[in-house]
Amino acid sequence: MAKSKRKKHEFLTAFSIIFILIFGLGLLSHLLPKAEFVGDVIVNGSGVVGASLSDILLSPILGFENAIDVCIFVLVLGGFLKIVANTEALETGIKVLVKKLKGKELVLIPILMFLFSIGGTTYGMLEETVGFYALLSATMVMAGMDTLVASAIVLLGAGSGVLGSTINPFAVGVAVSALPEGLVANQALIIGIGSLLWLTTYLISTLFVLSYARKVIKRKGSTFLSLRERRNMAVEYGKKDNKEIANAKLSKNQKITLCLFALTFVVMIVGFIPWEEFGISIFTSWTAWLTGAPIGSWYFYDAALWFLLMAIIIGILNKDGEKKFVDLFIDGADDMVGVILIIAIARGASVLMQSTYLDNYIIYNAADLLRNVPIQIFTPLNYILHIILSVLVPSSSGLATLSTPIIAPLANELGYNVESTIMTMVAANGLVNLITPTCGAIMGGLALAKVEYPTWVRWAFKVVVTIAIVNIVILTVATLVLS
Repeated sequence: MAKSKRKKHEFLTAFSIIFILIFGLGLLSHLLPKAEFVGDVIVNGSGVVGASLSDILLSPILGFENAIDVCIFVLVLGGFLKIVANTEALETGIKVLVKKLKGKELVLIPILMFLFSIGGTTYGMLEETVGFYALLSATMVMAGMDTLVASAIVLLGAGSGVLGSTINPFAVGVAVSALPEGLVANQALIIGIGSLLWLTTYLISTLFVLSYARKVIKRKGSTFLSLRERRNMAVEYGKKDNKEIANAKLSKNQKITLCLFALTFVVMIVGFIPWEEFGISIFTSWTAWLTGAPIGSWYFYDAALWFLLMAIIIGILNKDGEKKFVDLFIDGADDMVGVILIIAIARGASVLMQSTYLDNYIIYNAADLLRNVPIQIFTPLNYILHIILSVLVPSSSGLATLSTPIIAPLANELGYNVESTIMTMVAANGLVNLITPTCGAIMGGLALAKVEYPTWVRWAFKVVVTIAIVNIVILTVATLVLS
């Protein structure tokens, strides 16, 4: 029985779903009405052009060409993160923080959740958090809490940031890059809506986790864990002492590495923010000496170059040596191959939809169906739609590449705000990735924390529903105000 379930989960990956979708789109192109042309111009919404077998098979390859800028950035980011991880600066920094707050460990919950959320909102930090589950599990158990608290700190912390992505290249960045030609998103509005979603979700999550943690500290019987999970927790984390944390100390190089790590993302954030749209002109052409584009006009190639340079600087600081640096960087880039394949293959679906005019057909016919739908209903339905899609394709990059070319033009056609439409997709996807079993970060992290998946679902259900309701209200108001 277990073996058959494992096979089922292996089949229902984002890769399989997208490949099935591509072949399904190819088949659909032969079932729908044929397109009508006036000369070389298609009559909008009239029909589609049937895809040949070569069109279907070649579309994932063409997806790489279409998404090359995103893929290069993801590769470089993976290498950078591996170089930093090798220094153990982040891990040691948390241990030092725990030591300084001994006896006041509850304070750690909002602090750590906020730090994780910053990583989530800026660069989609979620899968990278798996290693922190074990560290925080030991810490929280020693502080009189349980491993469910540790899991919630990491997952809800980083997840709240990913849900409210501001400049996360794996969600917002991919979505903006996937917009059809001629349709432009206002980055300032995206950052504003994303910040509101991020901070409200962070607040809800933090209050929920703090409430539960206080109950567990006050009375051990208040733990949500089953007897089996408690036994496993005691065996794995209950008998550990505080020596490792007590002896934790950041070296000079680790302190500098942490500063450089923070600086890297601060500069990237500053580089992506469209300052001129805020009337700020301090970042003029004089800042273009590094990448050729001034601060505020950066995109994936500029960010890739910046991360590569900072990886080299951090490697030199820690005396990695040429061979070690290259090995680590390649190893980190290798970790991102799965993400890149999803981006490229999903972009292939978009390429196929464009070549067969399926996107044109879907957008115009959907617009006709939804033209009389009140704006108050459009946003909640859009949110629910992307919740369903996210269960099938949990990758934010894959979903953004598949959805944005259809939904964003649809919203624009109906006169609705494109930026809030993009953030509806991002928020719905982020919500699902707090609880779906198809998210590797959830399953791997919970396994390390000795928390069973059904336990997590039952415990997190209320907070997830609360977040969803607040998200829908924010997005609906944003759509009403901005449209």
